[in-house]
Amino acid sequence: MVKLTKIYTRTGDRGETALGNGQRVAKHQPRVVAYGSVDETNAVVGVARLYVAGELEASLLRIQNDLFDVGADLCMPEAEPPKRQALRVRAEQVAWLENEIDRLNASLEVLRSFILPGGTVASAHLHHARTVARRAERDVVALMDEEVINPVVLRYLNRLSDFLFVAGRTANAAADGDILWAPGKYRNDAG
Repeated sequence: MVKLTKIYTRTGDRGETALGNGQRVAKHQPRVVAYGSVDETNAVVGVARLYVAGELEASLLRIQNDLFDVGADLCMPEAEPPKRQALRVRAEQVAWLENEIDRLNASLEVLRSFILPGGTVASAHLHHARTVARRAERDVVALMDEEVINPVVLRYLNRLSDFLFVAGRTANAAADGDILWAPGKYRNDAG
């Protein structure tokens, strides 16, 4: 468990940070960028949680905890043999997301168009979280081009953005529904 007694250490003042194994790397290193984007995703999910209740709020709380697992996984490089047991994201966490997506999606109308992010405040925040999760996913893919990582991390982030999309639709279903994209609707509108 983490014990923080002092918040600032000054060790990052030269643009470096420590990975989970103690290795010092530049703060712009792909691994740091990837887990930084996961941290940002977690923060945006936290904002979305403020606007939902019940089962959806509970799901988002669980996701926030899982996102800390994702960050912990990413900050600990794969090592042969590992010096200590690393926390790794598991397939069961991805399966839970898939079950939640199916559960939420079962009550939604079939989607016949792309939707515009928005509608309710909750949906707008959930769609924002979805786009940040997609960026985190891209950052993880960039990291995978350079280093070996747990492949379940990428699957988790992919499913998370799907979950956030369906959660945004669920938030809108409780109100006036999704705002559908109308291709080319305003192309000839001079006003």
